[in-house]
Amino acid sequence: MCCFRRLCVGLDPFPPPFPGQKSLSIIYLKGANGELKSKVLRRALLLLAVLTLFVCSVGAHAAPIRVGITQIVEHPSLDQARQGFIDRMTELGYVEGVDIVYDIQSAQGDLTTAQTIARKFQSDGVDLVLAIATPTAQAAAHVIKDTPILITAVTDPVAAELVESIERPGTNVTGTSDLTPVKAQLELLKEIVPSATRVGIVYNAGEVNSVVQVEIARQAAAELGLTLIEATAANSSEVLQAAQSLQGRVDAIYVPTDNTVVSALESVVLVAERAKLPLIAGEADSVAKGALATIGIDYYLLGRQTADIAHRVLQGEDPAEISIEYQEEQNVVVNLGAAQRMNVTIPDAVLAKASQILE
Repeated sequence: MCCFRRLCVGLDPFPPPFPGQKSLSIIYLKGANGELKSKVLRRALLLLAVLTLFVCSVGAHAAPIRVGITQIVEHPSLDQARQGFIDRMTELGYVEGVDIVYDIQSAQGDLTTAQTIARKFQSDGVDLVLAIATPTAQAAAHVIKDTPILITAVTDPVAAELVESIERPGTNVTGTSDLTPVKAQLELLKEIVPSATRVGIVYNAGEVNSVVQVEIARQAAAELGLTLIEATAANSSEVLQAAQSLQGRVDAIYVPTDNTVVSALESVVLVAERAKLPLIAGEADSVAKGALATIGIDYYLLGRQTADIAHRVLQGEDPAEISIEYQEEQNVVVNLGAAQRMNVTIPDAVLAKASQILE
C-alpha cells in the first residue's frame, strides 16, 4: 500500500521495512545528532497530509458515466428526443462533463453506419446506450448484449425484435415507444376535409416502424371509409418522386413517423402545396415544417421520459424487467399558414381543441 493510501486509513505512512526496525517516518526526519527535528516533522506531515487528501479525493471520485447516443438521422423530432433526454439527465443530477459524458453519433440514414456506430460503442465500453429510432436500436441490439440499451422513438419494439414483450422486455433493452394514434390522425383528416376519400401515404417499406404504422393505417382507413394509396421511398432522395406519384390520384396525403420521409419532408410539403393537397403528419415537428395538422406526441417529453428510465437502470434496476413506456398525452397541432397554402379551411371545432396553432 502506498504511503498516501496508508495515511488515508490512519496507518504510519512509512512503516519499518523489516521487523524490529524503526519507522521510516522517524528515521528520515532525524537530524545529524540523532535529535528529532519536530518542526521539520510537523511540516513534513502537514505536506504529506495535504498531498494525501488530494490523491485520496482524486482516487475516490468515480469516473463519469459514459453514454453512447446513436441516432439514425438528424431531423427535429429525433433531435428533440435527444435533447429532452440530456436535459432531464441534467435535472436528475448527472452533470455533463463531470458525472456523465455523451458520445453523440448520427448514422445519416445509413444502416451500415448505424452498425459501425454500435460496434464503436461496444469497443469503447460505454456504460449505457441511447438508441434513437428503430434502425439504430436494431443495430445496437444486434451488436451490444452486455450493456443496457435505452430506446426512444421506436414504434413497435416487439415487431422490431428488440424485446420479448412490452410489459417485460426480457433483454438488455428498454425505454419508450413513439407509437402514434394513426387512426386518430386519419379521423382528424376527415374532420378537416370531410370530402376526402382517397388518402396517399408516403413511407419507407424498409423501416419496420413504418410498416407497422402502414398496417394500422390500412385497417383504420377501411373502418373510416377511406381508400389508402401507398407510395414508397427507399431513401430521402426518392421522397419527392414518391410524393409526386400521388398527384391526381388522392385527395390528401398522410406521412407517418417515418425517418426517411420526415428527413426530406420539405419535398412532400412542396408537392402538397402545389397540388393543394391537405397534408396530415404523424408528429408536431412536421407540422412546424409545413404540414397541415396532427394529433400526436411530444418528442422532447418522450426523451425526458426515457431519461427517467435510464436513471432507474443506472440505480441498479434490470432493464429486462422495466416495461416499455408510451406517452399518454396527445396534442392537436395545426398550421394556419400551411392551411392557406393548401387552400384548406380548418374547422372551428378543430381549432378549439388545438393545443398549438402555428401561423
